[in-house]
Amino acid sequence: MKIPRMNVRTVAVLGAGIMGSSVALMLARRGSRVTLFEQLSQPFEGASRWNEGKIHLGFLYNADGSMQSAESMLPGGLSFRHLVEDLIGTPLDAAATQRDDIYLCQRNSVVPPDAMSQYFERLAAIVRKHPDARSYFVDVSDCQIEKLSRAELDALSGSTEVLAGFRVPERSVKTTWVADRFVEALRAEQRVEHVLEARVVSASPADRRDPDGEWFVGTATETYGPFDFVVNCLWEGRLAIDSSVGLSPVGKWTHRYRLSLFVHTRGVVEIPSVVIATGPFGDLKNYDGRNFYLSWYPAGLRCEGTNVLPPARPELGDDARERVICTIFDELEKAVPAVSGVRNQADRIILAGGWVFAVGQGSLSDPGTTLHHRRDFGIRRLGSYVSVDTGKYSTAPWLARQIADSVSPGARRA
Repeated sequence: MKIPRMNVRTVAVLGAGIMGSSVALMLARRGSRVTLFEQLSQPFEGASRWNEGKIHLGFLYNADGSMQSAESMLPGGLSFRHLVEDLIGTPLDAAATQRDDIYLCQRNSVVPPDAMSQYFERLAAIVRKHPDARSYFVDVSDCQIEKLSRAELDALSGSTEVLAGFRVPERSVKTTWVADRFVEALRAEQRVEHVLEARVVSASPADRRDPDGEWFVGTATETYGPFDFVVNCLWEGRLAIDSSVGLSPVGKWTHRYRLSLFVHTRGVVEIPSVVIATGPFGDLKNYDGRNFYLSWYPAGLRCEGTNVLPPARPELGDDARERVICTIFDELEKAVPAVSGVRNQADRIILAGGWVFAVGQGSLSDPGTTLHHRRDFGIRRLGSYVSVDTGKYSTAPWLARQIADSVSPGARRA
């Protein structure tokens, strides 16, 4: 994507999750003056703080046999580490999982074990050939997939509902830790102005006949600008702002609000990071033996909608929250009994989440749903207005670099 305007002075960035924060920092460090808008009380308070932090190589999208989802995800996953380390100024070693993920194929998976195995092997060959394969958290230029033996599978699961297991070299990062480092980097950047607790309701060009000119941004109480560019990085409400400026949504989409568990334990719990796939799936991330992420998708999904605006988010009372917590533990324990160790050792449990946007609709238990694909994401523009569908947490810094390269005339950082 090439944007012709040069000599950028001011940029409005809408949304301060990992997408908007990455764009803001990259542009500011290239000399732009950035105004960062966020409806919550500080950056990284929504989905970018409260998710599993999987740095995708594409293994999750094994229901897309075309490999397009994996190939779309791969560049972002492989570049994530060095881009984020440059942005936050510190290594990610303290936040990353240290062992390979294990994918468990459940009986009601929309992808049977043999097909899943074939997909993993095809993807491993693609990963090995990628020029950035050595840039991941571990060197994946020799990416190998290991199928668990029956004895290993029984030791981990023992459930007749789990048909096969595969060890793959994917990693995840502790998103709460990453969020705190981003917030510190934003506070230290003098070229970023924060407009917090301000929900953006409009973006408009100064002259409707000239979308390449200056733009204004409106909140419920004030109008800001003019700006040389507006970059819309919202997940909740992005489509509504896009539509208002004449950038019509493409295809079908779903807004989903989902919750997961973030658990700290009194002592070390020895358990691998596990993904239960593919369909109404769940996962467990073991970041360091005492900090864990747990999700069972059907329990955590609280609402979804297919309109331009997301539906109203339901509030959960104490009893409902406790039911969600118990269900997530119960369902994961059925597949991986050692999850009980996390439950029994827990001294802090946080149920939290945020909005997820995806191009696609349907139920994850349906093999034909387009939600099993994640390939239609990226950057669109109308003159000096730029809109970005992040895709996944792991692809945000990679997309941010593309935006910064196009918008800012300043020299690139490594």
